[in-house]
Amino acid sequence: MIDKAAVSAEVAVADISDGASVMIGGFGTAGMPDELIDALIRRDVGDLTIINNNAGNGETGVAALIAAGRVRKIICSFPRQSDSHHFDARYRAGEIELELVPQGNLAARIHAAGAGLGAIFTPTGFGTLLAQGKETRRIDGRDHVLEYPIHADFALIKASKGDRWGNLVYRKTARNFGPIMAMAARTTIAQVSELVPLGSLDPEVVVTPGIFVQRVVEITPGAAIADLDAATA
Repeated sequence: MIDKAAVSAEVAVADISDGASVMIGGFGTAGMPDELIDALIRRDVGDLTIINNNAGNGETGVAALIAAGRVRKIICSFPRQSDSHHFDARYRAGEIELELVPQGNLAARIHAAGAGLGAIFTPTGFGTLLAQGKETRRIDGRDHVLEYPIHADFALIKASKGDRWGNLVYRKTARNFGPIMAMAARTTIAQVSELVPLGSLDPEVVVTPGIFVQRVVEITPGAAIADLDAATA
């Protein structure tokens, strides 16, 4: 019987080790798998390469991972926001490496990895510092830059519902990078708000098929707050 359900976030991330590359879904805080990130922080692993849309917001999620000193390199589109102070401090101190990738290129390169492509040509970035040292080609009268796929050892994503086979559906914009990251990682771990019985999900609305998901863990809304209250009581 196929059952990809993990009993806890800690169990779900137990094999992520030092030096791993980890894609983390989310657009800002929308769709961010906070509980999986917190479990990863508790594992005390480091030297991680993180692929995410930005470099963290405030004190939670990716920002907390950076604050804990676990990130060696981050690949993202928006490293600086008004509340990205943990990234700012680490970057200015030379403690974290940054690879800046335009948002469309980030999505395209992740998708290319999931689709099994060797590389892609894109006009975005041509003529800028981001294209220095890269192969360029003129295609249909427009200059393009050669970009390579972004693969990862793991992807941590968040979905609304999932079943024990790993089929996932998302809630509105919380979907963002989750589907393509699930395709591009060797091991995809999905945090879901509700784990439903097999057959409950309409196949027509499944966005990420279970073939791309290796583990799924149910984190019900409010559960993390309850756990924190219990731990600090």
